[in-house]
Amino acid sequence: MATVAANIVKTLRANGIDRVYGLPGDSLNGFTDALRKDGDIRWVHVRHEESAAFAAAADAALTGDLAVVAGSCGPGNLHLINGLYDANRSRVPVLAIAAHIPTTEIGTGYFQETHPQELFRECSVYVEYVADPKQMPRLLEIAMRAAIEQRGVAVLVIPGDVALSEIADDRAVVIERSRPVIVPSGDELARAATLLNASKKTTILAGAGVEGAHDEVIALADRLGAPIVHALRGKEFIEYDNPFDVGMTGLLGFASGYRAMEAADTLLVLGSDFPYEQFYPEHATTIQVDIRGSQLGRRHPLDLGLVGDVGATVSALLPRLAEKSDRDHLDDSIAHYRKTRAKLDDLATPTKAGRPIHPQYLARLLDEQAADDAIFTADVGSPTVWAARYLSMTENRRLIGSFTHGSMANALLHGIGAQVSHPERQVIALAGDGGLAMMLGELLTLTQNRLPVKTVVVNNSSLNFVELEMKAAGFVNYGTALDNPSFAAIAEAMGIFARRVENSEDLPDAVRDVLAHDGPALLDVVTERQELSMPPAIEAAQVKGFALYAIRTVMSGKGDELLDLARANWRQFL
Repeated sequence: MATVAANIVKTLRANGIDRVYGLPGDSLNGFTDALRKDGDIRWVHVRHEESAAFAAAADAALTGDLAVVAGSCGPGNLHLINGLYDANRSRVPVLAIAAHIPTTEIGTGYFQETHPQELFRECSVYVEYVADPKQMPRLLEIAMRAAIEQRGVAVLVIPGDVALSEIADDRAVVIERSRPVIVPSGDELARAATLLNASKKTTILAGAGVEGAHDEVIALADRLGAPIVHALRGKEFIEYDNPFDVGMTGLLGFASGYRAMEAADTLLVLGSDFPYEQFYPEHATTIQVDIRGSQLGRRHPLDLGLVGDVGATVSALLPRLAEKSDRDHLDDSIAHYRKTRAKLDDLATPTKAGRPIHPQYLARLLDEQAADDAIFTADVGSPTVWAARYLSMTENRRLIGSFTHGSMANALLHGIGAQVSHPERQVIALAGDGGLAMMLGELLTLTQNRLPVKTVVVNNSSLNFVELEMKAAGFVNYGTALDNPSFAAIAEAMGIFARRVENSEDLPDAVRDVLAHDGPALLDVVTERQELSMPPAIEAAQVKGFALYAIRTVMSGKGDELLDLARANWRQFL
């Protein structure tokens, strides 16, 4: 008779799953031994369970398929939580097997006891405790279907003794994802058409929900004469081959995207949960399309909310729309974007010998030399800023990050899942020095699993984005300095090809060498600590904050910081 653990493995294999991310432990022995006996599902051994969860999140994001992660009881599965939060908030399907202490010991304060079904509740769409083998395989099927249909995390909490118990029903059900096409009603489409036909200056804000609807959105922009602004998560799906693109808005965006929205009399939000209220136009008519009705109006008051797939909704709407002959708003927005883009590109220049490298220059070189189908991952903070502004998307490039959950140290961890799921693609992890140091041991995961991830370190010896936030709020930088080693030397000690670059003139060849290396490689780039990543609109409070920062910095005896700040950023204000 098969065990519960063996049935789980059988069901995973029947559903086309050929890899599981995790770290072994005694309470997981039944499951990992079932994987060993099966032989067809790969155990991707990481050095920390958090890494396993982030890797699974990237895997699911890139493939669209269910990814699986496992953690042992107590601290083992607790380490999954941060990565599972990221997966759940990114709306990607992940199944987590959370092993538990022996059934007879639950409630006694036993070694490593926790209550995982409660702890995982907030970072999942489904979590359940398997107390009896008779609950299986039904609970597994329910969990898998929940993760797939709701695009989120499902957690099964299974004590080790239950996993080793015999199962009465050894079936293996294939869970197929349903693919309904959802379109608003005719009356709702008519209302949307009336508002859009009456609009003189329409701007489109495109988010992650435009995935798979690139051509439909381009056709809509053409019909309406509308510039397209993208949110960060929409960048990879709408930026490429887009003559209506005017860049990104938000804290990481730049002026043209902000201006195109501010100047609009109608804002059409397509598949975006863009969270920053201050970047929405105050007086524009706002229409929002989202597959999830609960998202409508969460961020900004609406004149019309439509529930539907972006592609199908746009296709149904197009025949109802008159073609706009007045293209002044579009032309003005594009002209402003070109000027803004040129100014940004002017910042991506080499520095003089002996000066730290501008991170914009590093990002530009990566963009120029990366493969046409490269998968980029970016750490939260300044690496995400430079990725958003300087990495250009193609139809086949992807950009993965912790863009909603906002966790540090995600780039390398996401890179692991990206490379495992796409072994033939070039994967480039743009890591901050703080983020890489936090999960440094995962470089060993690259060598152990023979993953040719290219890790590029933005080494500015600081928690750089935190410092910028402090400056903007008027605080003197405190507690943000990082006393870094040579990350290249550490990587070499781990068996990874590495280069360290301190001068701009050496950077192009180093980027080329690292990207061309056949195997894992690391590029450690010493970048300018004082580089400012300015938001597209500087509010009065921020101006006041910078003034307070300057005064307080001088009074605290750190006036040399102001000189370094001016030296590093003078070209941004010319």
